[in-house]
Amino acid sequence: MKIFKRILLLVLILVLSTVIYNYPKLNLLAGYSAKNIASSVFVAERTLEYTDTTDNDFSPVNLASDSVDLENKNATSSAFGLLTRKAIYREGLGAVLTLKESDETADYLIPKRLKPDNNTPYPYGNAPQKDTIFANLDYDKIDESVDFLFDSINKTRAVLVVYKDQIVSEKYAEGFHKESKLLGWSMTKSLLSTVFGVMQTQGGINVFDKAPIDSWQKDERKNITINNLLQMNSGLEWDENYSRISDATKMLFLDRDMTKMQENKPLVGTPNESWNYSSGTSNLLSGILRTYFKTHQEYLDFWYTNFIDKIGMNSMVLEADLSGNYVGSSYSWATARDWSKFGLLYLKNGNWNGEQLFTKEWVNYITTPTPTSNGTYGAQFWLNAENDFKDVPKNMYYADGFQGQRVYVLPDQEMVIVRFGLKNFDENTFLKGVIESIK
Repeated sequence: MKIFKRILLLVLILVLSTVIYNYPKLNLLAGYSAKNIASSVFVAERTLEYTDTTDNDFSPVNLASDSVDLENKNATSSAFGLLTRKAIYREGLGAVLTLKESDETADYLIPKRLKPDNNTPYPYGNAPQKDTIFANLDYDKIDESVDFLFDSINKTRAVLVVYKDQIVSEKYAEGFHKESKLLGWSMTKSLLSTVFGVMQTQGGINVFDKAPIDSWQKDERKNITINNLLQMNSGLEWDENYSRISDATKMLFLDRDMTKMQENKPLVGTPNESWNYSSGTSNLLSGILRTYFKTHQEYLDFWYTNFIDKIGMNSMVLEADLSGNYVGSSYSWATARDWSKFGLLYLKNGNWNGEQLFTKEWVNYITTPTPTSNGTYGAQFWLNAENDFKDVPKNMYYADGFQGQRVYVLPDQEMVIVRFGLKNFDENTFLKGVIESIK
């Protein structure tokens, strides 16, 4: 009996130790699940059942038990009954994880939006286009390339190909359509960069100025410029890892103000010589943008009224943290057609229907390779400067999000290509096929 008790005690100690050791991981597991469920249900208008069996159907997130309160617009996820996280929906700001009960009833500001233009045809409005047939396009070749992504392996949800302002191919997986909002993940970083471009063109900011951060003024970090941050080349410490507890996961699932974590990191490299991909840097930049506005309402409005709604991305929802700052690293939702308008804005060098939102110089800036990035990164955009995609022009550049969310800009071909899905794919083969459709 004594031996049995000792064995039982040992087992209990082991179980307790395992729970204590993994408790922080449970926090992140439940947090990811709750946030994703709330956004999917209340922003993208999908069901809990669908989200659980698709977006959240990977280990260990699929171990969480999820529920939704449709009346109060929140989602709850439990990790083995040991830890529960809640995410709430806020009109105009999307979903956010709560950290305490009072977060559920806290007041918040709602961004002001411009009215959609439903009379002007795409791309400048939301009305249907007139059918245009290009004699120099092999439509069968385009369709073959697009269909390639819709097999059971690639898990593609949406593909859109735009040539000379005309949609020449558009396809959706079952359950998705042209009105479906799709999460851009890190493509949000490219939106963030564009806000800086708009402000730079308006004369409200100079990206080559020193970053206006008070806490850096008494150490070497005072020399970091906004440009260094946009290029992910600040030299600041950051751990961007989603398979374990890291700076990135703690920021996204535990922080009230996501603009602060990168600010508090030490310098571990030399600015302009230490490229390191960091979602913390993007959110720090979102916080820097806030300092250029007199009020928080102006900060919230500007992204839409001076950029997003101005080009007719009216479906877009930028999600904010509990402090009301846009999560510039990760959280933006829009239809595939609206994401294509973003690519077209760059294809047109910032000129949208006669109005110059940013300059050709800004396009040159964001497509200039960051020092020490091996030609792969510009200013919150990804590049093909070193021909990583060997069958694609070197001047192609793109917004890039987790699991293969993409907006490709191909200046030589006058094309924008959009892809959304749940899995990375053979980008070179796909892009090569579409490019070769131009005779």
